[in-house]
Amino acid sequence: MYQALYRKWRPRTFDDVVGQPHITETLKNQVISDSVSHAYLFVGTRGTGKTTCAKILAKAVNCLSPVNGNPCNHCRACQGIDDGSILDVEELDAASNNGVDNVRALRDEAVYSPAAVRRRVYIVDEVHMLSISAFNALLKILEEPPEHLMFILATTELNKVPATILSRCQRYNFRRLPPETVASRLQYVAREENLELTLGAAEMLGRLAEGAMRDGLNMLDQCMGRGKIDEDVVRDAMGLAGGARTAEILFAVAEGDTARALAAFDALWQDGKSPETLLGELCSLERDALILSVAPKGGNALLSGAYDDAVLRSVCEKFSPGRLASDMERIQETLGNLRNVQNPRTAAELCLIRLCEPAEIGSLRDLAERIARLEQGAPIVRTGKQPVQTPVPESAPQAKPLPQEQPKPERKEQPQMQPEPQVAAQPEPETAKESAPAVEMQKSAPTVAAADSVGLWQNILESVRGELPVGTFNMLSDGAAVGGKLVGDMLTVQYKNGFARMMLDKPNILEAVRAAAERTTGRKLRISSEDMLSVQTDESKKDKLADLAKFGVTFE
Repeated sequence: MYQALYRKWRPRTFDDVVGQPHITETLKNQVISDSVSHAYLFVGTRGTGKTTCAKILAKAVNCLSPVNGNPCNHCRACQGIDDGSILDVEELDAASNNGVDNVRALRDEAVYSPAAVRRRVYIVDEVHMLSISAFNALLKILEEPPEHLMFILATTELNKVPATILSRCQRYNFRRLPPETVASRLQYVAREENLELTLGAAEMLGRLAEGAMRDGLNMLDQCMGRGKIDEDVVRDAMGLAGGARTAEILFAVAEGDTARALAAFDALWQDGKSPETLLGELCSLERDALILSVAPKGGNALLSGAYDDAVLRSVCEKFSPGRLASDMERIQETLGNLRNVQNPRTAAELCLIRLCEPAEIGSLRDLAERIARLEQGAPIVRTGKQPVQTPVPESAPQAKPLPQEQPKPERKEQPQMQPEPQVAAQPEPETAKESAPAVEMQKSAPTVAAADSVGLWQNILESVRGELPVGTFNMLSDGAAVGGKLVGDMLTVQYKNGFARMMLDKPNILEAVRAAAERTTGRKLRISSEDMLSVQTDESKKDKLADLAKFGVTFE
């Protein structure tokens, strides 16, 4: 019966393990000095040798005649562990045995002495899948195990393992294997299997393996039976022949040809590729092109290997690094939302339409406006789709005439109005006190005219769209907030009434509005809020008090 290459060529000694010398040498020295621990935790991504090293260590501590810390693989203990006839060494899958009852059964069984070897060894794979109760049940025996007991835990997600477990284990981090290490091992296996594997194909498989030796051997196994294994055979076997068709979509995006991009996308979709896969390949192509663009000399080792150099260089010629990064952000955002949409195909097509229309991408639009603002020296306020410039005083002298012109009407031109000094004297101090801060703000920073504040508020709402929940934004834009008043560097959000202010006067909402206002005006702003109903009530009260004051003065 045929045996898969990754099983046939699985290392049987520490010396056979490639790419992890910092771990294998330490474990060999512990076996030689008989100073092995009672609990180990192997951490790393898939296919890096965690379970393999766990099995080798289980054989090494029970081997009757170890060789320099390696198991001999010929004694009764080694052969029994390999074929599974020795039940004292047991491999468990925590993904399917993650309950507290499974761990309790293991704990009750572990206290018994081994029957056929020196040490009872439990290899628990994917240990992060255990439940909290199962971890708690494992704690006691893991902390104070019998002398004959050893635990070897393996996981791909260290963050899910409780700290109480981590503190009781020796932890070893398995690294991703470099592409050249995987390629070298694949060439060795190919020679032993009498396969004709070219150097370019081995390097491509090494990059496609993404640091996992098991994945590399699996892909080599998939390429067998085609005679000479070169790069074209690898692309065809791995389904990478569609890379040119993916590049066709990207070239249509570069030319802004939305119809051609959608047609190419539909052709690939009709061939059976899912929208998620198509967008993933598009993002991978842009990622390789971006790396080649920003690191043309040393970036070749970082490429995925799924695309021709000619295709990548064509993409680099058509796209700037900034455009590639922006498009990748848009694709990643769409990929993250595909799980929550009812029609993934429509979401993917909408993403392509936005990529073909870069003017609709918020980040590029803001960048273009920022550049225009720097060139013209004036902040730009967007009203609808047309930018409107709001002039900024070039220097303080243009703002000074405002406070200087205010006292002119108060000059003593009409001495005959002296009989009513007390009538105007009482309300005037309050008015002066209220107007003084505004005058000071005019001196310090420019103000936005009332006619412009309406357009400013609409632009702020347009900019904050998408940053707030839909219900909050609808309430904010449907009349609960009647506008925003900008005086100096203080933006005041004006709510319709007290209820609207109670619902919307939240730190996260105000911060989003402030950030949107800064993007719109290009200035650093502070933010406050006020209830328009209360303001109007206060103003009416002031008018009544003024009338009463006049009435009192008249009848004195």
